[in-house]
Amino acid sequence: VQLQASGGGLVQAGGSLRLSCAASGRTFSGYAMGWFRQAPGKEREFVSAISWSDGRPYYADSVQGRFTISRDSPKNTVYLQMNSLKPEDTAAYYCAAGHTDYYYTINEYDYWGQGTQVTVSS
Repeated sequence: VQLQASGGGLVQAGGSLRLSCAASGRTFSGYAMGWFRQAPGKEREFVSAISWSDGRPYYADSVQGRFTISRDSPKNTVYLQMNSLKPEDTAAYYCAAGHTDYYYTINEYDYWGQGTQVTVSS
C-alpha cells in the first residue's frame, strides 16, 4: 500500500489549501482514510477522517466547520479542503489508512504517507 500526500504550501491566515492523498496497492472498502498533523515539538494529532465505504466524515473540534474531507473512489484519492486557515494549523500533514471503525485513534491506522508541510503566516 502506498499513500502519496501532496498540496501543502505557504498561505496567509484566512487562506485556503487543498491536500490530496493518492492511495494505491489494494482496495480500500471498509477502510478509514485519515488526515493527521504534527507541529514541531508536538504529538501527531487527528484532523479528519472519512469512511471509504459510505463517505461519512469525522473532524477534530479544532477544524470543524473550516475543513472538509472527501473522497474520489474511481481515482482512489482523498482530499482535505482547508479554509479559513490559522497560524495554529501550521504543521506537517499526513494521510493514513486503517481497517477500523475507530476513526479518531492514531494507532488504528496501519499505512502512512509522507508528510506535506502546511505553513500559515499571520
